[in-house]
Amino acid sequence: MDLRSNFQRFSQLFRVGWKVFRDPQLESRHTPSHYCREQMKALVLYTSSEERQLPYRSLWHTFVVIQLSLFFVSLCYGLTESIGDSVQMGRDFAFIIGTFFITFKVYYFHWFGDDLDEVINNLEAFHPWARKGPGAIDIRAGKRWNFLVGFFLASFWSLFLAIFVTLLMTSPMWIQQQNLPFHSAFPFQWHDRSTHPITHAIIYLFQIFVMTYGIIWLLSMEGLSVSIYMELIFGIEVLCLELRLLSQRCHSDDEMKLETTRLVKFHQTIIEILDRTNNVFHGTLIMQMSVNFCLVSVSVLEAMEARRDPKVVGQFGVLMLLALGHLSMWSLFGDKLSNESLQISEAAYEAYEPTKGSKEVYQDLRFIIQRAQHPLVMRASPYPSFNLINYAAILKQCYGILTFMLKTLD
Repeated sequence: MDLRSNFQRFSQLFRVGWKVFRDPQLESRHTPSHYCREQMKALVLYTSSEERQLPYRSLWHTFVVIQLSLFFVSLCYGLTESIGDSVQMGRDFAFIIGTFFITFKVYYFHWFGDDLDEVINNLEAFHPWARKGPGAIDIRAGKRWNFLVGFFLASFWSLFLAIFVTLLMTSPMWIQQQNLPFHSAFPFQWHDRSTHPITHAIIYLFQIFVMTYGIIWLLSMEGLSVSIYMELIFGIEVLCLELRLLSQRCHSDDEMKLETTRLVKFHQTIIEILDRTNNVFHGTLIMQMSVNFCLVSVSVLEAMEARRDPKVVGQFGVLMLLALGHLSMWSLFGDKLSNESLQISEAAYEAYEPTKGSKEVYQDLRFIIQRAQHPLVMRASPYPSFNLINYAAILKQCYGILTFMLKTLD
């Protein structure tokens, strides 16, 4: 494992993104999901069969799973010491939820690593989606915008999570009751600084390593997940543009028939990749909706409970913003995916030209219009789809639970 080459691999998204941002004429050769996959490979925690066959990969993956599991169990054991202190219990519960989410995703993609790899390879194969050669449309502006959105999202979340991790790891320095970044317990009181200073220091470093590594991996995985849906949205935008410019690009009935046949297959490809993507992320989408709902509810409740302690309020406030920001991001892209997919039928209707085309061309357009009546969604049954309407409903439920619990506590 060459640390220098891995760092170069991990930072490739940021270096390429900055170059593309600085030079409007420069284009990325790959999708954002490709660079996020490279980040996970640089972290030595990309769990496809091909990656696991490399030297020491399986051993490292097993080591990480054991460390995360041990960290999670120690947090749960520490919760037993917080019984009777509602603020400390809320803090422990919040971090147990977050740790469970990371651990779950690591376990989950040990099983679905190959399926995820197949989706990314398919997106790379079809990128940048538009037809090449004569009659090709200019999609450089849309391609550049799609890449820069991924770059800025990754940069923003990296900065925000760096602040969050720094606050967590230094919390024993400014919160008097804390001896460790995360409240946990070990046998024989190994976590007690006064009686076991050496083991306390080892546990401190253990927590810093496990959670920093886990959060960086989670950042790369979330970036990969979102960038896949972003790429599908970009593919839909390209399809709409090609449909609207159909009559301008095709000068004969035969040429138009070939093009509409290609566009029907193009539409089918997007639907198939989206179905595979939803299947790959089915478990994680369910988990992250549940986790975000719990984290928002717990964070707001504990911030209100400890409102006289600004340090605790600030910590729960940052956690609440992370949970809300995470859920908002997924809901926003899910909403955009559905709205853009509905534009396909309008674009196909605009492609109709009475003076051009044949009966077969009109049948293809009618087929696209009929199939586009149902929006494409980011969904994990039995939960509703990710969109802004359901996002508002989740916030309403959080507010209702918060109001009920505050009245109960009073």
